[in-house]
Amino acid sequence: MSNNNPLIEWQEDSLSVGITSMDDTHREFIDLINHLGQATDEQFPALFRSLLEHTQQHFQNEDIAMEKSGFPPKFIHRNEHYRILDELKQLASTVENGNISPARSFVCRYLPEWFPIHAATMDRALACHLKASGSSTE
Repeated sequence: MSNNNPLIEWQEDSLSVGITSMDDTHREFIDLINHLGQATDEQFPALFRSLLEHTQQHFQNEDIAMEKSGFPPKFIHRNEHYRILDELKQLASTVENGNISPARSFVCRYLPEWFPIHAATMDRALACHLKASGSSTE
């Protein structure tokens, strides 16, 4: 694509939630988004599948942590996960049918706006709860 600027830059103060495993997963998520932002049309479908698979595992891990720890707003957080996964799954089928532009737009425009807010609010609240409840392994 046209430039080499990352779509999302990791910023410790705003994106770190203070639990290494969650932060590592978030860094991987950001790396996938940034790779997709630079991907050619030929590279895009395989990378988008990787993003979908990674996101499914990422959200499942958080969902399990919310369930085990009794995180009070788990339904709000989980519904946000479902909304993003549904969007990714629908876009994956358009990518498989040879139309990558809606998925490219979602990755390049929507996710860079959505993720930093989600991480700084919902994920940080979950991390604080996990640490306070002793459910965090860190």
